Amino acid sequence: MKSRPYRKKKTMAEKADRHVLYEKSVQNVASEYDFVSKTFRKLRGRRPRHIREDFCGTASMCCEWVRRSKKNTAIGVDIDPEVLAWGRQHNLSRLKPDERLRISLLQDDVFHVKTDRPVEVVLAMNFSYQLFMTREKLGGYFRKVHEALGEDGILFMDAYGGYDAPREIKEKTRFKKFNYIWEQASYNPIDGKMRCHIHFTFPDGSKMKQAFSYEWRLWSLPELRELLDEAGFSKVTVYWEETDPETGEGTAVYSPATVGDADPGWVCFLVAEK
Repeated sequence: MKSRPYRKKKTMAEKADRHVLYEKSVQNVASEYDFVSKTFRKLRGRRPRHIREDFCGTASMCCEWVRRSKKNTAIGVDIDPEVLAWGRQHNLSRLKPDERLRISLLQDDVFHVKTDRPVEVVLAMNFSYQLFMTREKLGGYFRKVHEALGEDGILFMDAYGGYDAPREIKEKTRFKKFNYIWEQASYNPIDGKMRCHIHFTFPDGSKMKQAFSYEWRLWSLPELRELLDEAGFSKVTVYWEETDPETGEGTAVYSPATVGDADPGWVCFLVAEK
């Protein structure tokens, strides 16, 4: 009798999907939707309906957008065909038929993409715009966004910084079935360029190293605000996270601010009005 061939059991890392892990550890599209919708309504007196999500990745935010209202439509733009295909298979497939009809995913460079009509909101989240490493390129992108927006459109971006931001460090965050590790692998103080990685580790000891890697420039808030002004935006406001006066911890509530705390690490939103 022939023995069965030995089959090595797959590790948790081998069975895991890096895009699922990213969505669970990095993104919070529900709170992001709430911030964008409420802020736009406060500034413009109406709810935004038509958005364009640049660097959309798996289109998780686009899906959240159309789920929230039958009046909402979304355009997702990303240059990577693999991540768009994943988003169609795993995220858009879970939507109702009428919801899917209100999403358009475009494989294109955000610097050159053109849509058939102006949008009310452009989203540039997860710091992806930092891949533009010169003032010429990032300023050019902001000008393109300005052109794509309607008369009273708004660009929403996130940004990060703090005195730990340029350090070459690793930070671990524990989740229920995995650990998320953010690594700032290198930073050049002369030109501001840095290399970062996302790793995942699992209870069985297996690892998914460099699940995602980024090479970008660490832009400061003054630089970003100046470039947005130069691109033609009429007003640029920083929305800073409020802190609990008793604990000193962040509340996940963001409000307009002109003074921020000199923390080791912070994340804020930039709201640029056309």
